[in-house]
Order: sequence, then structure tokens, then C-alpha cells
Amino acid sequence: MIQPQAKPSGQGIKVLIVDDEPNIVQFLELGLLSEGFQVAAALDGAEALTIADSFAPHVVILDVMMPGMDGYEVCRRLKSGKPVSVIMLTAKEHVDDRVRGLSIGADDYMPKPFSFEELLARIQARVRNQFPQLLDEIAIGPFTVNATLKELHYHGRLLELSPTEFELLKHLLFHHGHVLSKSVILDQVWGYDFGGEENIVEVYIRSLRDKLNDREHRVIRTIRGAGYRIDLI
Repeated sequence: MIQPQAKPSGQGIKVLIVDDEPNIVQFLELGLLSEGFQVAAALDGAEALTIADSFAPHVVILDVMMPGMDGYEVCRRLKSGKPVSVIMLTAKEHVDDRVRGLSIGADDYMPKPFSFEELLARIQARVRNQFPQLLDEIAIGPFTVNATLKELHYHGRLLELSPTEFELLKHLLFHHGHVLSKSVILDQVWGYDFGGEENIVEVYIRSLRDKLNDREHRVIRTIRGAGYRIDLI
């Protein structure tokens, strides 16, 4: 039986690296890709802004000292657009430089040289603070469950579910491979004090099958005389 899997630490998180030193860009890119992040890179400020428009990063790792447009200006422009967390990297260690970066909207500041493990921890901290929903997903076969957003994806497609449909499908997924009777489903999804009929389960199962395009009942199976079982296909 396939077990629910927590995502790799960076899965679903998009990071843009901006630095005019190719060796630093390559080092960070390889490290972040190995952690499951989606990564884009730019060697100057103008390129970074262009990439950011289409890539829509959650986190930008931004060097300060770059030719042309410096990191401070890039940060200011990034912060005036879509929501994004900016971690500035710089060899400049003066307090005034850090204050300047933070005052224009930077969310964190790391001096060079830096530890990749520390940078990774800071990225995760920024994501927890600004994009917590990205860290609250569980993959179960072709399904992805986000408990915070109350969202379920099937083969990458967002399912339009009512709150009860979400809870029912989530419950079936968390017990996939097992047959659940109507009475058990009622107790666990509707609650022990639910006073309605067991047939309400059939109504919701039918609706879920429609939304999954499960016309042949191959995803949510009816086990005659016993209940329902979900198969991960």
C-alpha cells in the first residue's frame, strides 16, 4: 500500500537566485535543486526582474553588489509587485548596510561567506512565515492534500469540493486500501451526533466520483455489503 509522503523540504517552493558570480549561482542552484526546490537564476538585476515576472518566486536570494542595478534597487522593485520573500546576500558587513536592506523591504540578511545549511533554514523560515500553505501538503498517490487551504489536487488538477466533500475524500485517502462502512464514514466525517440517514454517504460518493471523472468506479470502489474503498490510480 502506498503511504502518504511528506514533501521533500523544497517541493512546490520557487526560489530565484540573483548573483553576478556564476560559481555562487551554480553552487546554490545545485544545492536547492537537490532539496526539491524549483529554481531560476539571474546574473544581474534587470534579468532578475524579467524572470521574476514570469517565474513568480516565493523566495529571492539576492546579492547586493552587482553591476548596473544593485540589489537594493532590485529588492525595492520586487517588493512593489507580487508577494515575495527576499534574503539578501552580501560581503558588506556594516550595520548601516543591513539596515538599508531591511528598510527597503528585505526579509532577511546573510553575510558572505555563508553556510548552505543556514541559508536553507532561513528559506524555510521565510516560507513558514509568508507562505505556510506550501509546507502543509501531503502527497498520496496521484492526490495532493493541503489541509491548511482545504484543497485537493488529483493528477495536478484542483478539485472543486464542498467542505464535506473535502473531508470525505481526505478521510478515504488517509485510509486508502481499506474498506470503510457507511456507519464508520458517518461517524468520522459527519460526527457521532449526526442524526441523518446513511444514504447521505452515497450522495456524496456519487458527487466525488463525478468530480474525479470516475465513471467506472475504479478510484472509489463500492464493496458490496461492506462499504467503500479508494484505490490510488
